[in-house]
Amino acid sequence: MICFAGVAAAAAGCAGKAQEGEFKYLVDEFADLKVMKYEVPGWDELTLQQKEYIYHLGEASKYGRDIIWMQNNKYNLKIRKVLENILENYKGDRTSEDFAKFQTYAKRVFFSNGIHHHYAEDKFFPECSQEYFASLMTAVGEEAACAELLPVIFDPTIMPARKLMEADDIVAESAVNFYEGVTKAEVEKFYADMVDPSDKTPVSYGLNSRVVKGEDGVIYEDVYKVGGLYGPALEKICAELEMAAAVAENDLQKEYIADLVAYYRSGDLKLWDSYNIKWVKDTDAVVDFVNGFVEDYNDPLGRKATWEGLVNFKDAEASRRAELI
Repeated sequence: MICFAGVAAAAAGCAGKAQEGEFKYLVDEFADLKVMKYEVPGWDELTLQQKEYIYHLGEASKYGRDIIWMQNNKYNLKIRKVLENILENYKGDRTSEDFAKFQTYAKRVFFSNGIHHHYAEDKFFPECSQEYFASLMTAVGEEAACAELLPVIFDPTIMPARKLMEADDIVAESAVNFYEGVTKAEVEKFYADMVDPSDKTPVSYGLNSRVVKGEDGVIYEDVYKVGGLYGPALEKICAELEMAAAVAENDLQKEYIADLVAYYRSGDLKLWDSYNIKWVKDTDAVVDFVNGFVEDYNDPLGRKATWEGLVNFKDAEASRRAELI
């Protein structure tokens, strides 16, 4: 399957300079990253309907971008907006070494969907000084945000890792934004009380929510759904998925997209299960996608899922070679 939308690819050491006339795979290189692009063989052989289907699925993937930023850390979106403001509007010297260091930091944040390393999960830091960073913020009207954001960006003791597995409390001390005001013990009790041991087909309790302790001390789930947490983004995702369903390749795709939309609108995890059961049966289609809260490895408790959006279509020639092998 060829990855078409919703992802960036990185490698530690591949793709040198392309020869004249050859496709250039290397887009950029900074810090410990190389950003790659790839050719997409087979695109011209797709029908117009398949291309339209891919387009709407791709748009649905892109509308989830802010969700993963917020899930990774509650300050990520604020920091990203400051970085974007500086890159777009700073009128000072853009040729200095300090500004180059700022740009490298901004690229790292954009690549990692936040201020923590995409694999190692440790917080990384700008190589320019905090004073210089503050001057950039002030120059673009972000001075009021300095007191809140600069310690998060520069202080190594504040949110040092996205996920801490060796800590006194891996929930309270991890920087991920799946929990608010609760401890590991409180979360584990919250879900232990919720589970029905007689249920033979239990849902993935907590997959699509944050656990929050309110000001009254009551612990509750803030569910990701239309009308709930991340509601505006999920509303846009649903609209694109419904347009995708109108040009889907087969009836099974239309059925499981309908289940996915119903799940986003209600937050009902039984609908998420129904969607996945139907999705895994779709083995004949050319176009495939992943859209939703799927993998739970960013959560220290392995319960909360991170947003993910991918669109793929089958490489017929590569599939033929695989069948021969």
